[in-house]
Amino acid sequence: MIEERAVILSLAPTQSSDTSTIATLEIERKTACGLCGQTRGCGNSIWGKLFAHRSAAFKAKNTIDATVGQSVVVSISEQALLWSALLLYVLPLVTMLTASILMMQWHDSDGMTMLAALAGLALGLLWVKGFTASNQYFLMQQPVILRLADDDRPITFANQIS
Repeated sequence: MIEERAVILSLAPTQSSDTSTIATLEIERKTACGLCGQTRGCGNSIWGKLFAHRSAAFKAKNTIDATVGQSVVVSISEQALLWSALLLYVLPLVTMLTASILMMQWHDSDGMTMLAALAGLALGLLWVKGFTASNQYFLMQQPVILRLADDDRPITFANQIS
């Protein structure tokens, strides 16, 4: 499990019969030097402002009854992260290469091969979008609130070597 600290932004009741709530969370961003957002420093804050680096809010089931504003430890499985990387990067590239190789077999035109590669890439991305819209995929990807975050206790990985 990969763990990270997050802050609870809001709570909403679940639609099921259990007493838990759905928490809207945001990851606590950390920087190496603490100067991001200030006028002096290395300049990474300029890139952040230019490209509008914002934290995205996400939802998780609040089984520990944490309240708004509390800092919690959230985790996601390594397999879910690897599966997402495979879907988002490898599958569109495979469809792009397959479409371009098939077009090279039928036509000798470089332009047609490039168009087939773009069509294969688009097809792969559309397939990923359709697959991730299914409930099965999101059940595997659900983050889990493990516990309240203690400031003095470091976050550890499940398979970390001491």
